Amino acid sequence: MYPIVRREKLADKIYLMDVKAPRVAQYCEPGQFVIVKIDEEGERIPLTICDYDREAGTITIVFQTVGASTERMAYLQEGDAFQDFVGPLGCASDLIDEDIEELKKKKILFVAGGVGTAPVYPQVKWLHEHGVDCDVIMGSKTKDLLILVDQMKEVATNLYVTTDDGSYGFHGMGTNQLQELWDAGKRYDHCVAIGPMIMMKFVCKLTKELGIPTVVSMNPIMVDGTGMCGACRLIVGGEVKFACVDGPEFDGHQVDFDQAMKRQAQYKTEEGRAMLKLQEGDTHHGGCGNCQ
Repeated sequence: MYPIVRREKLADKIYLMDVKAPRVAQYCEPGQFVIVKIDEEGERIPLTICDYDREAGTITIVFQTVGASTERMAYLQEGDAFQDFVGPLGCASDLIDEDIEELKKKKILFVAGGVGTAPVYPQVKWLHEHGVDCDVIMGSKTKDLLILVDQMKEVATNLYVTTDDGSYGFHGMGTNQLQELWDAGKRYDHCVAIGPMIMMKFVCKLTKELGIPTVVSMNPIMVDGTGMCGACRLIVGGEVKFACVDGPEFDGHQVDFDQAMKRQAQYKTEEGRAMLKLQEGDTHHGGCGNCQ
C-alpha cells in the first residue's frame, strides 16, 4: 500500500497529494508519470509526477476530478492509501540529458495550461536547481482555477500568468501572451507546452510560425502504460507512436493533434473502439503489427 501523507485542495475539483512511494521517488525524473489505482476494483489512472522528494520517499501528484475514479480519489484523506502506485513510467524530459552549460545559453519557454501546470513545475524546478533560466506562461480559464502560482514564482526566471476572462494577470490565452512578448522583442530558442490538447495544438501552430522548436507532453487515454493496450496511440511525423512508452514528450510540430483529439473522443465508446480497430488494423493493438 502507498499511504497519502499530505492532501490539499488547490482549486475547484483540483487536488494535490504527496504519496509515500520510495522506489518511484528514488528513480523518477521530470517528465515521467505514474499510474495509480485506489483498490482492487479501481480504474488505472495515469498522472504526471508534479514533484518528488527522494529523501522523504514521496511523490507529489495533482489531479482534476473528471469522472467516477478521480471523484473517488478526491474523497481520500491523509492516512488513506493507494493499492497500486506504479512508476516511474514514460521517458524523462529531453532537457535533463542535455549539457548544462549548453542549456544555460538557450532561451527556454514553458507554456502551461490548466492542470498542465503540474507537469511543467518539476521541469522548471530542475532547471532552476541547475542554474538554467527559463520563462513560464501559465494560464487558466479564471483566477479560481490557477494552481501552483507561488511555487512557480520561486523557480521561474519570469512568470507570466494569464486568464481567459481577465480575472488575474494577462487577459487572454497563453498564445496571446506569447505573441505579445514576441512583438515586444522577446525571443526563445526552445518551447515546452503542456496542457489540454487543443491548447497545445494552437501553441504549436504559433511557435511554428515564429520558428521556435516546441516539445509537447501528450495526455491521451491510457490503460496499461506499457504500450500493450494501444489506447494512447498517436501519429507523430507520419509514424505510429505510443505516449506511454515513446513519450509522453514529442516534437509538437510533428504531432497530428486533430487525429489525436478525434481518436480520444472515439476511444471512450465501445462502438468507437471497434471502429478504430477496423481502421488501424495491425497497428491498433500494441503497435508492432505482430500482436495476437
